[in-house]
Amino acid sequence: MIRARLTALLAYLLCAAAATGASLVTASALHPDAAPVAMPRGTVSMDQAVRMVEERYHARVVKVETQQDDGHTLYVLRLLNDAGKVWTVRVDAASGSIQ
Repeated sequence: MIRARLTALLAYLLCAAAATGASLVTASALHPDAAPVAMPRGTVSMDQAVRMVEERYHARVVKVETQQDDGHTLYVLRLLNDAGKVWTVRVDAASGSIQ
């Protein structure tokens, strides 16, 4: 329970940093050896992606990662609903499309 809340808090803080124009995504507390990675800014911010996905699926985002796929930035979001179901969706940062 505490780990889930900490993960949700970390996701929120990363989203808030992205919304303020931060150009670096810091390593998560779950991966302390990971170095910060410079990420190009897309049309859709990480914070916007989180809000879109939470509203669409009526679930809470508990983990957020950024991936590069052939030069495209994707936000990979892990969701948790009230029934305990966990799943992953991807949001294209340029178009906002949810996969």
